[in-house]
Amino acid sequence: MKIVVVGTGYVGLVTGTCLADVGIDVICVDVNKEKIENLKKGILPIYEPGLDKLVHRNFKKGRLQFSTDLPHSIKGADVAFIAVGTPPGEDGSADLQYVLAVAREIGENMNDYGVIVTKSTVPVGTAAKVKGEIEEALNRRGVDIPFDVASNPEFLKEGAAVNDFMKPDRIVVGVESERAREILTQLYHPFTLNGHPVIFMDIPSAEMTKYAANAMLATKISFMNDIANLCEIMGADVNLVRKGIGSDPRIGNKFIYPGIGYGGSCFPKDVKALIRTARENDYPMRILQSVEDVNDDQKSVLFNKVKNEFGDLNGKHFAIWGLSFKPNTDDMREAPSVVIIEQLLAHGATVTAYDPVAMDEAKHSLGNQINYAENEYQALENADALLVVTEWSEFRIPDFGEIKAKLNNPLIFDGRNIFEHSVMQKEGIEYHCIGVKTINQ
Repeated sequence: MKIVVVGTGYVGLVTGTCLADVGIDVICVDVNKEKIENLKKGILPIYEPGLDKLVHRNFKKGRLQFSTDLPHSIKGADVAFIAVGTPPGEDGSADLQYVLAVAREIGENMNDYGVIVTKSTVPVGTAAKVKGEIEEALNRRGVDIPFDVASNPEFLKEGAAVNDFMKPDRIVVGVESERAREILTQLYHPFTLNGHPVIFMDIPSAEMTKYAANAMLATKISFMNDIANLCEIMGADVNLVRKGIGSDPRIGNKFIYPGIGYGGSCFPKDVKALIRTARENDYPMRILQSVEDVNDDQKSVLFNKVKNEFGDLNGKHFAIWGLSFKPNTDDMREAPSVVIIEQLLAHGATVTAYDPVAMDEAKHSLGNQINYAENEYQALENADALLVVTEWSEFRIPDFGEIKAKLNNPLIFDGRNIFEHSVMQKEGIEYHCIGVKTINQ
């Protein structure tokens, strides 16, 4: 079986590499020549734990190839995954120009039957547009080559994507023919040996499933943040409330941790796109609109706590631990850290930040507006307070004596609630977190 994956970003590279790791011949295609040449050298464009070793191993074995030549690569392919970007437009809609351009190029160059699969997160109806582009290209060529389209949305968590792909809890596939179903059943057989199913459905339902899943998770996050803010006003402890409701199996304990809002490449974009899709169909997504509004406001909660504590921030200096939108990734897209830093700078403060892996990515978005430390303790020097923005594991049990020695004030603003109040009291640190009244010394 020959597989082509178009796009070597987060989804495409993980997909292609994991398919190659079970013995399938895979060609990953991208228009970016520098990215392809780097991949051949083992230099990855993203940080994802364990992925670099898999890329190196399968490239060395010859099962995983990298190319900029889609016309050559697509010939004889049994399955072609379209995994290019679908960035949000100003109105929140998903930009499909890259997806449709790939579909057009496939139609211009395919020479035998194949299944064309949308792997990118795309709105309902995209597969039909992909099919139309391929048909038009074939008609222009004057050839009649059979093909099928399918939808196979990804459910990969950044920081755990390799494990998610290799041991999926479910694989959702939308098809419109038995032939496509048989081919994709064969393709995914190695990944269903753990007993979790491939769930086949019609294509529009598969496209909607991806958006609905991310929208539900985003809703849980915003709901818990709303509850946290009310807890803080009423004198309740959101950490205890979370444990109380999380023990209910109907609710569960995942995605109910209070914080400073969700970010990344999926939740913000997908929530906006689903709201936009509904609006285009004259149906208001009232809950999701509130989810987005709460999330936008939540990204300012930590800054507001700093502002309330210090008043005038002009000339103040702050240390920030964590820049990526979540641990175990270097992804800075829609990261709360960017909002917080921009607010601090706008009010005359200066910032020194540290992140275990996202420093280079942060420099792309923040440039030289802030200082970058070599480690978490260097970031503390001469800072008036520490802001914990990303819950990296190495921040969870720090040297509090070192923190107090380096900070101008024993003051921590924790946007992820990673420390215990009792520990903060014992250490003599004034501790501001989310959803709990501040402990003052």
